[in-house]
Amino acid sequence: MAAAGAGAEALAASVRDFVSGQQDGRAAEVAAGVKDGTWTVLQLVEALGFSLENTDPRTRGRGIQLLSQVLLQCYSLLQEKEVLHLVLFYESRLQDHHLVIPSVLQGLRALSMCEVLSPGLAVSVLKAIFQEVHVQSLLQLDRHTVYSIITNFMNTREEELKGLGANFTFGFIQVMDGEKDPRNLLVAFQIVRDLIAKGYDLGPFVEELFEVTSCYFPVDFTPPPNDPHGIQREDLILSLRAVLASTPQFAEFLLPLLIEKLDSELQSAKLDSLQTLTACCAIYGQKELQEFLPSLWSSLRREVFQTASEKIETECLAALHALSACLSRSVLSSDSEDLLDSFLSSILQDCRHHLCEPDMKLVWPSAKLLQAAAGASLRTYHCITHSVLPLLLEQYTKHTQSSQRRTILEMLLGFLELQQKWGHVEEDESILQSHQAPVCSVVFSALMDPSVQLQLVGIKALTVLGSLQGFLSSSDLEVVVDHLVRLALHEEDSQSSEAAMEAAGSLAPTYPKVFSGRMVPRLEEELQSEREESYPNHHSLQQRCLQALAAVSTHTSIVRETVPVLLQHLQKVQKGTEARNTQDMVSVCQSLHRMALQCQQDAEGCWYFHQTVVPCLLAMAVQAAMQESTHRLPGKALLEEEVLAAMIPVISAATTHLSPELAAQSVSHVVPLFLDGEVSFLPQNSFPCSFQPFGDGECLEAQRRLVALLMAFVCSLPRNVAIPQQEWLLRELLALSCSCSCPFTATTAAKCFAGLVNKHPAGQQLDEILQLAVNRMEPSLAEGPRRTQALTLLLWVTKALVLRYHPLSSCLTDKLLGLLGDMELGPAAADGFSLLMAESPDVLHKGCHADVRIMFRQRFFTDNVPKLVQGFHGAGPDVKANYLKGLSHVLNHLPKPVLVSELPTLLPLLLEALSCSDCVVQLSTLSCLHPLLLEAPQVMSLHVNTLVTKFLDLTSSPTMAVRIAALRCAHALTSLPTTVVPAREPRQVSALCPLPVLTNSLTSASLSHQVIRLIPWTLWILRAQDCPEC
Repeated sequence: MAAAGAGAEALAASVRDFVSGQQDGRAAEVAAGVKDGTWTVLQLVEALGFSLENTDPRTRGRGIQLLSQVLLQCYSLLQEKEVLHLVLFYESRLQDHHLVIPSVLQGLRALSMCEVLSPGLAVSVLKAIFQEVHVQSLLQLDRHTVYSIITNFMNTREEELKGLGANFTFGFIQVMDGEKDPRNLLVAFQIVRDLIAKGYDLGPFVEELFEVTSCYFPVDFTPPPNDPHGIQREDLILSLRAVLASTPQFAEFLLPLLIEKLDSELQSAKLDSLQTLTACCAIYGQKELQEFLPSLWSSLRREVFQTASEKIETECLAALHALSACLSRSVLSSDSEDLLDSFLSSILQDCRHHLCEPDMKLVWPSAKLLQAAAGASLRTYHCITHSVLPLLLEQYTKHTQSSQRRTILEMLLGFLELQQKWGHVEEDESILQSHQAPVCSVVFSALMDPSVQLQLVGIKALTVLGSLQGFLSSSDLEVVVDHLVRLALHEEDSQSSEAAMEAAGSLAPTYPKVFSGRMVPRLEEELQSEREESYPNHHSLQQRCLQALAAVSTHTSIVRETVPVLLQHLQKVQKGTEARNTQDMVSVCQSLHRMALQCQQDAEGCWYFHQTVVPCLLAMAVQAAMQESTHRLPGKALLEEEVLAAMIPVISAATTHLSPELAAQSVSHVVPLFLDGEVSFLPQNSFPCSFQPFGDGECLEAQRRLVALLMAFVCSLPRNVAIPQQEWLLRELLALSCSCSCPFTATTAAKCFAGLVNKHPAGQQLDEILQLAVNRMEPSLAEGPRRTQALTLLLWVTKALVLRYHPLSSCLTDKLLGLLGDMELGPAAADGFSLLMAESPDVLHKGCHADVRIMFRQRFFTDNVPKLVQGFHGAGPDVKANYLKGLSHVLNHLPKPVLVSELPTLLPLLLEALSCSDCVVQLSTLSCLHPLLLEAPQVMSLHVNTLVTKFLDLTSSPTMAVRIAALRCAHALTSLPTTVVPAREPRQVSALCPLPVLTNSLTSASLSHQVIRLIPWTLWILRAQDCPEC
């Protein structure tokens, strides 16, 4: 009893403290007591008795406020009878003083969330609110509470509310009428959508409901600066549009409103009206549109013919498309008029004659309107193309100028693409099929025209025709292939040549037999022709043959034809003695790479390419490396760095998409080749000596270079493919990377080692190999002739570990940071930070299945930039530039949102980096600053004087790339507020004067067109901002 008495006294004390206004925190304490069972809601009501019956409205309000705040936290604990009594209490208080109403509404909101609410209470509460509360006289938060009560009841007591009939709709209309706050409007619009979507009875209040919502159309709202609620104008637009386009019952009121806004001068109103019309067409039918179709078509036609706004034109075409689709969907009764026919007749009547006008002023607007309507349904397509297609063919023949023919063919292309959209139709239904001969004639004539632009449109049209099932006959296909071969090989303009190759690649999967039987032999014949070197364009023709063979290899059956051709040509080039051997080999490899990429999505083609090309390339390389010859190594074209570098992406692309089973089968041959000299799987494997790429001796230098091909293969394997003898392979790669005197070989060995380490499972074996690598690197980094090789290995191993968040990565990064103070290795170590942060093209990227963790750059930035800054401040003057270069590289590869947040701290260092004499530092820093000028103007504007001076100084740099970057940054300064640059600053204005005479100090050969374009634009804007009277 004593404990109960103490509890009651504590509750009474808390109530008194809250009601008196002394301690608002007592509400949370009381709610906690109710939750843990210390008190009940009944005890709380009894304790509040003195305040609830007080004559002072403020006291009553505080008492009800406490009760409501507790209920908001404890409503789930209430019993059904408690809810009943509380509802009756709160309903009676809705007639109380206006100071009490907000707290009453909060209590009703809590009760509206109770699952044990008795039937009929929801209706009772809403009736009381509708009758007793003038909602729009309340504050925003209290109005929001009313909307929340309605929303809660609609979610849980739908059938009860529907029992109110149209009275519920009318009551809500009264609640919403006059609402202005965007936070409340979003909730109110959602309630209206639910009213309509859930089938509430609107009764005679359809127009009233439309009026109470449409008064906000079009939305005119600009969020205040630093708005904590984050409500944007677009949020309100979309929410209101969802209401207006939610029911056909609004059509008779909405469509006149949309037409009125379409005829206004306000661009935003036009856009909103068009987008709303498009949305409405999804639910409207002929009945809703019939009365307004002429006015709608008139407005849409006018806007497309007259507007200068691309956005409005696009939305008009979308609306016309939607209208046509809506009419196409409508189911007609036997006695109803077919509005679609009359609507399309109006469109044809107003647009068709413009296609024949000599000046062709309204050709494109008319064509766009016709195509928008034609694309709505198969029926509209047939109706419009039946009238327009013969006219376009006639006009093409009538006009002789290439520019006019191109315009007509582009329009024809638009209709052909629509046919492509609807797919195959029966011959007797297709208007296009009935005009097959003249259409082909027009397209083929365009391909023969000397105008490149007309040729390009013709190639596009040819691609579309080829995609139409059954449209082209066998003889037509032969003509198509002949045209594509001619354009690809012999057309002077590279645009037409490249477009023809792309078209061949697009059509080849549809007609593989035609292309493999007619195009591939022609290309092979041209490639193998023994023309004299002096023959005009001989080399260019061979290049195009190689490109065309790759482009057309988009079907497995064609790949089986083209791969042997390319490999045979590569072998032929290898045996030649021409000076162009290196470039020819690179070209073949580039074509093979393109083919490998095209095969990746087809398992059969991918495996065929891999098992055919990879062994052949390895065999040729091994043969070249072993061949005894009096020629020096650089004379062997296949072993040149440029050629090996071109072979790497071929092997990589041919490996990355293999299934684990096939990859395991391949790796069981390739790794023994390099470790054991096992050459039996290679074609033409009769070699003059053994293959020992990891052996000692200068005579094996050529073989060691082939580690680049091993890297391309093993670093592209899926992570779940086991590599045989991996530990031995890692040790051999480590030794080679540290001891080899050839930079190319040492680097590829280091990259291969890093690629394997990155995918190696965590555990003791990995720890041992990493410790071995550290033990090999540390003494070599300290002194000796192999310091550069050791640094290269350090960089690649560090990158491999940074990507996978390995614990040793921080230790290796610290070693790299320490090398920034080294006079010999410091500059290279600084450049290494770019390697760590950038995407590597051949290893250690997601495409080759590397272990790349998300946000590794952000983590590297957080862990190491403070160390870079600290090192910079403590470094001597001779090596400070190394820290700036490293910092600049890190920041240049960092996601811009992260960089913007750290900008105030780092910007002084970036500004100092601009004064560094190293052009790499300057260029990297300028590349980092340019986007920041656009994305963080507030911070950048604080340093505008320094920025202007430094940018202008760098416009005189002897390095072209730095000059261009500096002028771009100077141009970006114009995006800052005009008040940032102090007006009439003589020093800044005079500093701009040398810009025009840059052309005097630079030769015309060294001055980029980009610089020439940027100079006057930057000068003009900066002068105008800085000195208004200039």
